[in-house]
Amino acid sequence: MSDLSLMRVGPTYGGSGTASPFRGDITGAQIVSDAHGRYAEASRRGSLFIAHNTAAQAVSVALATVYTGLCISNPLGSKVNLELVGAGFCLTVAPAAIASLHIIGGASPNTQVVHTTPLAAPGIQSMPLGNQAKSSANADAAATIPTPGYIWPLKGGFTAAALPAPAVEWVDVAGIITVGPGGFVCIGALTAVTGFGAFAWEEVPILA
Repeated sequence: MSDLSLMRVGPTYGGSGTASPFRGDITGAQIVSDAHGRYAEASRRGSLFIAHNTAAQAVSVALATVYTGLCISNPLGSKVNLELVGAGFCLTVAPAAIASLHIIGGASPNTQVVHTTPLAAPGIQSMPLGNQAKSSANADAAATIPTPGYIWPLKGGFTAAALPAPAVEWVDVAGIITVGPGGFVCIGALTAVTGFGAFAWEEVPILA
């Protein structure tokens, strides 16, 4: 009987395209759950990218098209989709009014995002840290974007005088939001806020 028809207890290591047996635990149960962190394989393979503001940044209010904050865009003609896995934001200045935070975004088949202020170094970082893979995306602290819409809530609004500061939040989007060529996502705020934003995404080739 081939070893490939038997479960192997414990981790197995093989290269891409190689056959390996099913994996089991010491009780004989087949293991089908993640052996490591949810995004560990994408990170190891160099297809996971992170962008983070390098200085506290004022975030545009409402759905302004002349945008400041953190914007990730996928150029027209790109050969990959940006599959968003998470987003977060950290306030550095107490807001003067109730200010909910959101992922905003959109897409245009004809209009490129204008990269007014590309994110300062290190800009977009490829995982694992130190990997030299180049992202297909652009990351900007200021940009002109086609008409955006609200996509996903990040943080509820509060006023500094009434409530304590909220915890830093990381929202696991888990690939639900896909940014195709011509698309973009940004950190958006209902009213003025200042802070650090971050996006993480996996770049997946577009198959015909």
